Amino acid sequence: MIDQEKYTFRFMLPDDIEQVMQVERDAFTTPWDPSIFMNELTSNQFAHYIVYEENDLIFGYCGMWVVMDEAQITNIGVHSSHRGQGHGENLLRYVLAFLKQLGVLKVSLEVRVSNEPAKNLYQKVGFQVGGVRKNYYADNQEDALVMWVILNEAE
Repeated sequence: MIDQEKYTFRFMLPDDIEQVMQVERDAFTTPWDPSIFMNELTSNQFAHYIVYEENDLIFGYCGMWVVMDEAQITNIGVHSSHRGQGHGENLLRYVLAFLKQLGVLKVSLEVRVSNEPAKNLYQKVGFQVGGVRKNYYADNQEDALVMWVILNEAE
């Protein structure tokens, strides 16, 4: 069980990008460039980014685009030092609750077909496979599963 008082969620700020990049580089084989995060935070009216921290140190984050009553999770990551402790689920549940408050009904994301831990997490909170994007990932042409959840049907 996660001690909720020890961890906090808040909106990402441009000053957070350096710490977020540590998570990004740890979590993904093809990390985003910091300029992408800056653009998301300063220029994309549809983007929302949340950081997950312990003692002011960011160890997880999630980005999403919200358009009307639909959202797409662009990326979600937890640093390897905090994996296997329920933080990914905690972060994802927080994000889904936030999206529900915004009036979002349907949320999608893409996940590598080989990423069993992520697929298991997404299914645990109600996501279902909706399709496949062939050769989606540029680094190795791996397919992506498109997963969806209807928020009023989620756990």
